[in-house]
Amino acid sequence: MSSSPAQQPSPQLFFQTINAYQRTEALKAAIELEVFAAVGEGKATAPEIAKRCETSERGTRILCDFLSIMGFLNKDGSRYSLTADSAMFLDKRSPAYLGGAIEFLSSPMLTEGFKNFAEVVRQGGTTMSEGGTVAPDNPIWVKFARAMAPMMAITAQLTAALVDPTADGKLKILDIAAGHGLYGLAFAKHNPQASIVALDWPNVLEVAKENARNARVIDRYSTIEGSAFDVDYGTGYDLVLLTNFLHHFDPPTNEVLLRKVHAALAEGGRAITVEFVPNEDRISPPEAAAFSVVMLGSTPTGDAYTFPEFERMFSSAGFSSSEIYALPPSIQQVVISAK
Repeated sequence: MSSSPAQQPSPQLFFQTINAYQRTEALKAAIELEVFAAVGEGKATAPEIAKRCETSERGTRILCDFLSIMGFLNKDGSRYSLTADSAMFLDKRSPAYLGGAIEFLSSPMLTEGFKNFAEVVRQGGTTMSEGGTVAPDNPIWVKFARAMAPMMAITAQLTAALVDPTADGKLKILDIAAGHGLYGLAFAKHNPQASIVALDWPNVLEVAKENARNARVIDRYSTIEGSAFDVDYGTGYDLVLLTNFLHHFDPPTNEVLLRKVHAALAEGGRAITVEFVPNEDRISPPEAAAFSVVMLGSTPTGDAYTFPEFERMFSSAGFSSSEIYALPPSIQQVVISAK
């Protein structure tokens, strides 16, 4: 029995990767032109889509073909239709629409850190001035709070249901680096006895308070303005939320913060960390593991941490135990650390 022939070397991956900017720009163009909304409305051919989007037929046909190649559209003959993912996340009429996230994900504050990535690798952190995205009161976080809320909504709801399954007890919750506020608000909407204290920069908190008013929980929502490393948290919290925050800093810096968190918690209190958590091989699962590259390009010392690394940080800060939970379909995980 002969063995199968060895796979021949191919330049395909090289060309796919070096040309990946074309995929990014095509998707951004499709969102800007409302191509997915047009197809969702029943405009199925290139001429119909072009008329709805006020674009040329040639440009529309080539863009829609490329979107089909990428997997964002289906094509049957000359007719296009939305995939399940595109219908859910890219049609502006969908409540789960994510198109607005490009305002943050494609902002110069993030992309600039990758313009000279060889130098970033040489020095081991961002080449952007003043600490990149962790610069004090960076205006990018207002953009984050407005653009990324739809992407975080499902994960926030799953976290609240996991941490407070019965939703029948009084909870005092500190939401550190609250941003859009959706994590704290998920707890408040889930449990009518939960009160939230949101901590962030003043301009960012305006977005969180706006979301709290829209959620009709503003009477149980208060704020602390400033840096999480500098301000007084107060005490007696049942939960402290650390959602997508610790990855911005190195472990010693995180341990300083976590000691403050530990002191702010009531006896029996818990810290709730939501993060991209790679396995110990640091290459799987790919989406979580690749987040370390984002931190390399945009922060001086941030990283995507494994669960054992989180365990060590929380233990050094005085926490008694930490457990990790998956949040399907989210690619993020929750680390629950007991005081």
